Amino acid sequence: MTNENKVISIEYELREKGKDEILDSNMGGAPLSFVSGKGQIIPGLEKELVKMNAGDSATITVSPNEAYGEYNPEAVQTLPKEQFAGIDLKVGMPLYGQSEDGQTVQVTVKDIGENGVTVDFNHPLAGKELEFKVNVLESREATPDEVISGQVGGSAGSCGCGTGCGC
Repeated sequence: MTNENKVISIEYELREKGKDEILDSNMGGAPLSFVSGKGQIIPGLEKELVKMNAGDSATITVSPNEAYGEYNPEAVQTLPKEQFAGIDLKVGMPLYGQSEDGQTVQVTVKDIGENGVTVDFNHPLAGKELEFKVNVLESREATPDEVISGQVGGSAGSCGCGTGCGC
């Protein structure tokens, strides 16, 4: 089995390495399923999961450079308060907007001043070493439709013929 185009389904708990607080988890809920090689999860986690088989469990440590990147202090900016008119701002709250190239971006409110709002464009987990406790529920070759669509189960509206035609 290659490392690309595998369907992998996992249960996981995410913590910052060395800390007890669970930052995210799907234990007991719907599994996280993805097609490997499509950039759907952080690279450091995927790199280890493709080596595992259904039924395997492990604790995987992922460095910042293979997760959400190093923390960039230059990604903290103070913007005019008028840009946030009508929003009940609170320190620590996430806000969503669009970048210059039309991508959705998340920022975190760091400080609210009289004339400006300081926001952090870094991902909330940037600069953190992450620890995932994972249980691999499924690991199999992707179907041709899953390979083309990049979606587990294939593309919506697919007839199932495997060509990705959408007929």
